[in-house]
Amino acid sequence: MNNLIALIPLLPFIGFLINGLGRKALSKGVVSIIGSGTVLASFIISVLIFVYHYYSATPIRYFDFIHVGTLNIPFAFQVDQLSTLFLLIITGVGFLIHVYSTSYMHEEKSEHFGRYFAFLNLFVFSMLLLVLGANYIIMFIGWEGVGLCSYLLIGYWFKNINYTKAANKAFVMNRIGDLGFLLAVFWLIARLGTVSYDEVFSNLGKLSHGDILGITLLLFVGATGKSAQIPLYTWLPDAMAGPTPVSALIHAATMVTAGIYMIARSNALYALAPVTNNIIAIIGAATALLAATIALRQNDIKKVLAYSTVSQLGYMFLALGSGAYVAAVFHVMTHAFFKALLFLGSGSVIHAMSGQQDIRYMGGLSKKLKVTYITFLIGCLAISGIPPFSGFFSKDAILLSAYEHNKILYIIGVITAALTAFYMFRLLFITFNGKFRGTEEEAHHVHESPAAMTLPLIILAILSVIGGFVGVPGVMMRGGEKLADYLSPVVPVMEHQVAGSTEMILMVITTVIAIAAIAIAWMRYKTYKEESVSPVSTFFSNKWYVDELYDTIIVKPIQKLGAIANTYFERLGIDALVNGVGKMVNYGSRQMRWLQSGQVGSYVLLMVVSMVVFFVLEFFLKR
Repeated sequence: MNNLIALIPLLPFIGFLINGLGRKALSKGVVSIIGSGTVLASFIISVLIFVYHYYSATPIRYFDFIHVGTLNIPFAFQVDQLSTLFLLIITGVGFLIHVYSTSYMHEEKSEHFGRYFAFLNLFVFSMLLLVLGANYIIMFIGWEGVGLCSYLLIGYWFKNINYTKAANKAFVMNRIGDLGFLLAVFWLIARLGTVSYDEVFSNLGKLSHGDILGITLLLFVGATGKSAQIPLYTWLPDAMAGPTPVSALIHAATMVTAGIYMIARSNALYALAPVTNNIIAIIGAATALLAATIALRQNDIKKVLAYSTVSQLGYMFLALGSGAYVAAVFHVMTHAFFKALLFLGSGSVIHAMSGQQDIRYMGGLSKKLKVTYITFLIGCLAISGIPPFSGFFSKDAILLSAYEHNKILYIIGVITAALTAFYMFRLLFITFNGKFRGTEEEAHHVHESPAAMTLPLIILAILSVIGGFVGVPGVMMRGGEKLADYLSPVVPVMEHQVAGSTEMILMVITTVIAIAAIAIAWMRYKTYKEESVSPVSTFFSNKWYVDELYDTIIVKPIQKLGAIANTYFERLGIDALVNGVGKMVNYGSRQMRWLQSGQVGSYVLLMVVSMVVFFVLEFFLKR
């Protein structure tokens, strides 16, 4: 069984090697089969583990990865309920995105098509390694792997300079967060001499309060980078530069969920760090609200969804900071369903609109894109938290934990939920309702996407409807919290202190508010008209000017410092020294060459002068 588990990440890696090395020789059909088939095989093995409970109480050790002195870090996998759930999400949703890509990317040249699928397979491999690792080093390898793959895929169309800038931005901002993660790992090694989960969590008594505070804060810094929280969130909206299926993979099944997984896996550490938990909850709530306000005024269909992801990730961190680890993981799962659905739905729209992404030039698409419209509507209902769609159950589980933890954070969460419902249905109504506002050529081209694209949409729509029933609150159905029971051996289950009647009232309140927000969006956008411009709307449409702020206080000062260093340190310092030595040698050699004139008379004269000099020196030295 251990070898079968090892195949889960190994198969996508083999797909990466075959498609990457054979991209110029393999046909698109073969590349598609290899790329999608390897992820499907990993999904089947993951299902077998889930169905037959092939869990291991101890890490599955394969070989020694690092062995220096007393430090021994094995290459080992942790197969338990938490990692298995993430395996199902990554491989299941990842497979659907691969299938979707076979049609969406079909116009690419064969070698680029192979390169795309190679990177996609490598992305899945890295994420699988991240969640399977039995220690922080193996997790970190996968952590860096998804960072690399995001860079490669965001900048997939590398001839576009703006896309390469977006890829560079994602790479650099993630490195900032990764430094925090790495420092936390070194801190654990210095204090405990190990980074294996079982050994770290069983020896927490050896850590001081300062150690726990420092380690948890540094790990959270890493999480803010990967999972796009304040202040390291600005890379994620720019990641829309890559192909739309890549956006779906980053936002739903891989990269951005890494920070959530890492903190949920480290719950034993965070249980001893109340200060860190409060910081996580506050930053999560602030990020959720900030991103929701920005999404209100975005007109790029993918940018709206991108800021929606940042906001929903803020919800997950709010849950983590409130101690509701199960609620956070629950929302990871439901979010994977409806966010993958929404992104792939936006890809279907972009495909029909010949690459147009501005919703102001769409409209009336529900008539010709019926499958896309219905599935997109389901995704909007799910993310808005309308019962009985999946997002309702996971969102209310988070809000309930926030209500118990901090009433102010709860209010922020409710406001964010209202904004989410409003901007998602603004997006839906402007895109699919009213009259078509594009060009005649675009109108002629509009048609429903092929089956390879619509079938994943239908499957994800079904999951977005039924996915929440694994976490029905006990107040609604006795024994309905199946997910909490499933995760309880690994993740602590939060015991709610509020009365059942209060919990029901909170659900009704958030549902009514969400429905009211949808109604307001309908009244405002059922027929399209230009949106009014105000200082507040301009502020939101310009994303709170955060990018400009970073550019002013970070980027430009660093560039000026680099220019100064280039002028005074490099050119007048290092270059002057190196070039000066070269010039001195050159000058000396030019002078010395006169000694080799080839004239006998000159040599005799030089010999006589040298003898006189030696005699004079000998005379004075003897005295």
